[in-house]
Amino acid sequence: MIKPEDNPEFLNSFLDYSITILNKSSNSIKEYNYDLAMFLRFIKLHYHMTDETDLKAITINDMTIDTIKKITLNDIHAFISYLTREYHSKATTRARKVSTIRIFFKYLTRNAKLLDTNPAQDLETPKLDKRLPKYLSLEDSRKLLDITSNEDNRNCERDYAIITLFLNCGMRLSELVGINIQDIDFSECKLNVIGKGNKERTIYLNKACMKAIATYLEVRPKEGVKHDSKFSDKALFLSERKTRISNRTVENVVSNQLRAAGLDTKKYSVHKLRHTAATLMYQYGQVDIRALQELLGHESIATTEIYTHVSNSQVRNAVESNPLANL
Repeated sequence: MIKPEDNPEFLNSFLDYSITILNKSSNSIKEYNYDLAMFLRFIKLHYHMTDETDLKAITINDMTIDTIKKITLNDIHAFISYLTREYHSKATTRARKVSTIRIFFKYLTRNAKLLDTNPAQDLETPKLDKRLPKYLSLEDSRKLLDITSNEDNRNCERDYAIITLFLNCGMRLSELVGINIQDIDFSECKLNVIGKGNKERTIYLNKACMKAIATYLEVRPKEGVKHDSKFSDKALFLSERKTRISNRTVENVVSNQLRAAGLDTKKYSVHKLRHTAATLMYQYGQVDIRALQELLGHESIATTEIYTHVSNSQVRNAVESNPLANL
């Protein structure tokens, strides 16, 4: 993690603005800092301001706003090209860095008024390959749940509740880890989660989710739960150390259960369970895309549209159901 003292003052000001005004999450702030530190190191290298050839070893806390004022759109393009050439960065990675740079220069120009012109104003996002999301079939999803429910381990109820929530609600890893017991409205069968950008949204729980949570709460440790900065005493899911469960632990749980179910852990992961929930709801539940957008917490409908793909069987059925098929 990059320390504030390793940043120039104007970068720390941008990060403070992102926290207090843009209400960005801690993960977003870390990504902003990483992306911009890398960009500024490149600028020093690009402008021959250092004799250091290792990008990671270049210091940036001595940079002034005068250097930033010299940056042009061509310099930014040179950075994106550098990422492709030296790091073989994927289009999605380059697109994230472009987005960060665009927000950064917008702040310096409009908000901080440290720049007269915005060099990133006409900066375009790299074209992304449109790929269909990987997801478990309905049969494999049922198999995963069955294996998890019958797994002979002391965390069986917890692990089953975790898999059930992922497959039924399509929540993100950070959202599941952050659930507190008080967030659950048992009478209304719903819970509130904090999603991207610290945005709160409501997730409705079906019978399978409510049953899995209730079963887990019966065995959830009540004594010895840690009172710490993670508010572990309030957390729904606990680790064996009786602290709030970590992202890594949940990833291990999912990986172990996928492996037990005979499913490829290189192909499937926690995030693929989110894809699975969304795809199954769209294919089998006849869910309106706007409702699916709300459920998944997507800002853009374009993000949700990746789940509106149709399977080969749906295409075949569409052809077979043509009223002219039997003429």
